[in-house]
Amino acid sequence: MKNFSNTYIFIFATIMVAIVALILSTAALLLQPRQAKNAEIEKKRNILASVGVEATEVDAEALYDKFITESFVINNKAEKVEGVAFDINVKKEQRLDINEQRFPVFVAQQENGSKNFIMPLEGKGLWGPIWGYMALNEDLRSIYGVTFDHKSETPGLGAEINTSWFEDMFKNKTLFKGDEFTGILVQKGGADPNDMGAVDAISGGTITSKALEKMVYDCMVNYVEFLKTYSN
Repeated sequence: MKNFSNTYIFIFATIMVAIVALILSTAALLLQPRQAKNAEIEKKRNILASVGVEATEVDAEALYDKFITESFVINNKAEKVEGVAFDINVKKEQRLDINEQRFPVFVAQQENGSKNFIMPLEGKGLWGPIWGYMALNEDLRSIYGVTFDHKSETPGLGAEINTSWFEDMFKNKTLFKGDEFTGILVQKGGADPNDMGAVDAISGGTITSKALEKMVYDCMVNYVEFLKTYSN
């Protein structure tokens, strides 16, 4: 068996590491546009899901163009500001001072002529990020629909936030009691069916449920001036 010097082995290992690094970086660079496109399509699907439009990877863009007829960006004073709503990274905006943050709004036109106003949600669950979209009716008080998702909540417990049985409870609930913004209470042990500002928490997933309650409040409270100003 041929013996190689330490110098030879070091040089050979260095070259191999460089080659592998080059291959991986090239692959990542080539895949970047596809990954960005997939993320764009997934975002459009989630926005559509909040207004009850089920889209696939194939038809998401066409359905988005059909139903989402308008989008704009506002500040916390309900003033329209510069920016492309779809490009706003809510998580990054949340790191800024409240007076510097920008808040996207998407407007969906239903086939019956009614409109829905859609706002993104970003928060922290038990084990990682949670997020979603909330669509309001034209009164800008009551909820038309929601969609939630998560990165790493516990299967069968907190992960249930993205199931239809949980999301459906938010329909027709209201974010206000009179003129007071209250958000939505996610109540452990079950909410009163007559309470239009509360839904049932997930059994065994209380921490995630309360984290979602906080996410809804913390995100939607930034739209209060908009909701009050433009409500019918």
